[in-house]
Amino acid sequence: MKTPFIYLDYNASTPNDPRVVDAMLPFLTNHYGNPSSIHTQGIKAKEAIEKARTQVANLLAASPEEIIFTSGGTESNNYAIIGSAMANKKKGNHIITSTVEHPAVIEVCKYLETQGFKISYIDVDNDGVVNIESLKKAISPNTILITIMHANNEVGSINPIKEIGEIAKQHNIVFHTDASQSVGKIKTNVTDLNIDLLTIAGHKIYAPKGIGALYIKKGIKLTKLLHGASHESNKRPGTENVVQIVGLGKALEIAHQEFDKNTSNMKAMRDYLLEKINTLNFDAVVNGDLEKSLPNTLNMSFKNIDANAVIYELRNKVALSAGSACHSGTANLSNVLKATLSDYNYANGTFRFSLGKNTNKQEIDDAIIHFKIAFNKLKLKT
Repeated sequence: MKTPFIYLDYNASTPNDPRVVDAMLPFLTNHYGNPSSIHTQGIKAKEAIEKARTQVANLLAASPEEIIFTSGGTESNNYAIIGSAMANKKKGNHIITSTVEHPAVIEVCKYLETQGFKISYIDVDNDGVVNIESLKKAISPNTILITIMHANNEVGSINPIKEIGEIAKQHNIVFHTDASQSVGKIKTNVTDLNIDLLTIAGHKIYAPKGIGALYIKKGIKLTKLLHGASHESNKRPGTENVVQIVGLGKALEIAHQEFDKNTSNMKAMRDYLLEKINTLNFDAVVNGDLEKSLPNTLNMSFKNIDANAVIYELRNKVALSAGSACHSGTANLSNVLKATLSDYNYANGTFRFSLGKNTNKQEIDDAIIHFKIAFNKLKLKT
């Protein structure tokens, strides 16, 4: 009997929840109208979009009119950062971010540097958390935007977003957070967290790839990136991707309704995974503080292990990552691991285990058997 494939790479991408697929199917078959049309088919599509907008807003404790749909997390980040920078450039040209952001933030900031903006890159502490004092010191009269991720995609460290939002509010600075990894895993109430702009990526939360959303607090001004018709309240032109918008809405509705159950299971399975890994008796360290981390994420480094070799060895049995899948393929140590890893001799053996809402003990038990075989086979000689 063939052993089932074990998926432990949910921070890279998630499968579509079957209920999401069911919600989408009618819009792939029967409901094909353009939501801008005023006939029955168009009205059906428009109603579906507005229902999804409400579903997204409910998870964030936002108003539906504060949600726009995008092609994914990268577009949402680009629109939030560039749009805010351009809309506020008469006030100043300084932006604050962190050294451990996803490339969809870092590369946007680098682009803005070529357009005359000044960027401050704040370091993180040994737990992978943004240093608040450094952030405060970086603020100047010209600061117009702070963009800090809610949770890190590699080690899962959670930033003090509420405190950062309070600081931004005190200085009348727009505050954006990339919540691609945190939505559905930890609370993302935009009012409680003092957030002006928040990014969502569908494929991180059991919706399809190629769909995302951006929360834009009422009153926040953004300069448009795209130009065309007045879709999405004249903020994002282009005929709406109805089928995927429906999928995103359903996924966030499920995440909202099942939040406590899902987060509880993810944390329990993460802790169980760590317990089982420790029974292997390999020389390993946990990166980051699990008490300040996403409930589904475990980042560990093993001495005398080549993570890429193990992942390749297990490619047909277990899916996991040696780093962030969005920008893998580089041998350079990431900034967050430079901060959290105390002994770089462990660096090449770094794995990111990221679990899903349905991960179970049997999968972990089976994965541990595969890990042990691969580790023993590929352990480097010292």
